[in-house]
Amino acid sequence: MMRRALGMAERAARRGEVPVGAVVTRGQEIIARASNRRESAKDATAHAELLALRSACSRLAAWRLTGLTLYVTLEPCPMCAGALVNARVARVVFGAPDPKAGAAGSLFDIPRDRRLNHRLEVVSGVLAEECGEILRHFFRERRRRSEGT
Repeated sequence: MMRRALGMAERAARRGEVPVGAVVTRGQEIIARASNRRESAKDATAHAELLALRSACSRLAAWRLTGLTLYVTLEPCPMCAGALVNARVARVVFGAPDPKAGAAGSLFDIPRDRRLNHRLEVVSGVLAEECGEILRHFFRERRRRSEGT
């Protein structure tokens, strides 16, 4: 499923978005998928995780996503980690850690915070090198283009 999320990240990169992709599953069934759309939507909340959660809620006609797993190429930020808790997702699986903004173990650990009303399983480092490389390549190209102008 992380390869599916990587495919969504590649789509985001082709649109000029930060390449993050997410897939929501129930077992092996894909319920929803999304990629970052902050630039195109002009929306600070249009992160891949939130868009995938919204799509899953719509498809299932429920806000509780109990028993579902979200696969995402980059460690969720505090906003997305909070949404995972509030949606009652069972598990988040992410690829690359985010030492600057990660909220699933790096800077914060919102999904496993015992003070909250729901906790979820966190699996990190799945295809981490590939997930990190798509981000490094994107930002390397962005810097190269901005230096060339």
